[in-house]
Amino acid sequence: MKTNLLLRSLAKYFPKRIKSRGDFVGLMTGNLKEETSHIVLCLDLDEISLNEILKFDHKPDLILTHHPFIYGTRYRTLKYDEIKRELVNKVDELDIPVYSMHTNFDTGYRGMNDALAQKMGLINIKPLEFCSMARGGELAEEMEIHDFVKKFNKIMGLDYSLLVHAGKERIKTVAIVGGGGSRRYKEAQKEGYDLFISGDAPHHVRREVIANHYNYLEVSHEIERIFMPTMKELLLEIDPSLRIDIVDHEKLPELIK
Repeated sequence: MKTNLLLRSLAKYFPKRIKSRGDFVGLMTGNLKEETSHIVLCLDLDEISLNEILKFDHKPDLILTHHPFIYGTRYRTLKYDEIKRELVNKVDELDIPVYSMHTNFDTGYRGMNDALAQKMGLINIKPLEFCSMARGGELAEEMEIHDFVKKFNKIMGLDYSLLVHAGKERIKTVAIVGGGGSRRYKEAQKEGYDLFISGDAPHHVRREVIANHYNYLEVSHEIERIFMPTMKELLLEIDPSLRIDIVDHEKLPELIK
């Protein structure tokens, strides 16, 4: 498939204009091929994932990541990050372009938060009025909050999550931002959701949640690995002849009791 046509098709769902301020999306390094038939998807491109990619029977035409391969200007990022500089040089030598879709994928229709909301079984899913990246919806039936969390962990394949429980005992409405959106709990609470789910919550945010008598479920940032199957499904709708490989090597941190 023509690469520019492929990227234009994806841009209908995840245009660059909807990325968060200060984010870096699009072509990270290399030159796009005229034709693309083989794509590798990964959450992050690092040395581990690149070594896995090089095991495939032939080199991909495009590596598509969720997290930006180069976060910042190329010059400034590589000047201060020796490991990333060596990795970028290696990718350039291999002549494999790397393209990243980050907060535009999080915010866009059929992106990260739509996929997470659907996977947990919410109904009447919609963006939050004051946070277009977040998705909110209703459970099929009201649940005791600890029972919901156990079910959520099982559905999402999580060994654990961290519940800050200072709000309702029984919940019916849930909002979510995959990754590190803990500070968006305020919008979810303002819009009447019984529970907000996200990750990377610093101590002071957890204390704010408690002070506001609210419920917050902290999940690992790695929950965003749903990017790969979600993007694969969409790419194959665009062109069923594409070869799509997934590299998923990221694991949750160990829970030591």
